[in-house]
Amino acid sequence: MGKGNLRAMRVWLAVAMAAIGVAVGACSTPERLPAVPRADTERAQPLGIAKARFYPDSDPQAMALDATEALQREIAALPPGAKVPPANFLAVSGGGDNGAFGAGLLNGWTETGTRPQFKGVTGVSTGALIAPLAFLGPPYDPVLREVYTTINAERVYRFRGLTAAVFDDAMADTTPLSTLIARYFDQKMLDDIAAEYRKGRLLLIGTTDLDAQRPVIWNIGAIADSGKPGALALVHQILRASAAIPGAFQPVLIDVELDGKKYQELHVDGGAIAQLFLYPPSLDLGRTGIKRERHAWIIRNARLDPDWANSERRTISIAGRAISTMLAASGRNDVLRVYFVAQRDHVDYNLAYIGHDFDGPEKKGEFDQAYMRALYDYGYRQARAGLEWHKAPPGLGRE
Repeated sequence: MGKGNLRAMRVWLAVAMAAIGVAVGACSTPERLPAVPRADTERAQPLGIAKARFYPDSDPQAMALDATEALQREIAALPPGAKVPPANFLAVSGGGDNGAFGAGLLNGWTETGTRPQFKGVTGVSTGALIAPLAFLGPPYDPVLREVYTTINAERVYRFRGLTAAVFDDAMADTTPLSTLIARYFDQKMLDDIAAEYRKGRLLLIGTTDLDAQRPVIWNIGAIADSGKPGALALVHQILRASAAIPGAFQPVLIDVELDGKKYQELHVDGGAIAQLFLYPPSLDLGRTGIKRERHAWIIRNARLDPDWANSERRTISIAGRAISTMLAASGRNDVLRVYFVAQRDHVDYNLAYIGHDFDGPEKKGEFDQAYMRALYDYGYRQARAGLEWHKAPPGLGRE
């Protein structure tokens, strides 16, 4: 769900311990079914749902076709003679317990009376947990507030111990997170998402297919609308996978069948490739044939200024700090990428992130409730006060 120093160090520790295990011949890995063959990656369809997902790094035609069909459904749902309204898109980034910022911001935004209905919502990692609630709008605000002000580490994961680096697939067991997802994301929510999908709205969640080393965008509305008996369980797996920090949290195995043979895909945190996304840069909005206002709202559940620290001259400390630095830089690059694509496509760009003025309590650990409540209140107060969304990422001189 996030990328803090502690989690980065756990990843490095897992790698180091696994290497030691291999060296002494003691490594034993959990079993799984064969991975989908490289040539068949895009043919694999979980539950046989043709539009369940897209691979944005390949031919964009599939996503373009789905976007066109969504527009047709949207037009069909309009009153006779009504014009196509402006389109508002929301992208929610990863950030772990910093997701409390996005939750507070959305709830405060609702109370101003200016929060729009979003044509499309995307989410990665903790943003994947926020996205369905944001997609369904204000009726789900109380759930959003409850999750991000009452959650604690025990409700997310159980630490397995150092031997997990050799004998398990992650340092922590995320069964508690699975229970949490199942509690809040129920059949009614799935049905509500399906109903909105039929009106032309899109809910997209990002994961990383670790076998194929490729990003995956899951079309949650299409899965919800499929009527397949396993649709709800599949969505639970996707949400859990999007929050599965490699090495720290368990990866998620997703079953598929091809030509009568069964395979399993190994999915982890979408942030391994992109910590947020709006739509693939290869997707040309101009080809829809419809001229409309488009507004992009980007919630970055993190700060965008450097996080200074006095680094110790110790191998693990240096490695952890370096990984944290790379992840922070990757997050900033994602914000820039979305900005430049929006500029290219004449989409109004609006960015919110945790500012240097946040003065909350020092974190005492992952998912510390006092820290999360303070961050939730910070986002809530900003929105209630009439948040001035940034028109460009910091450092470009265009804010």
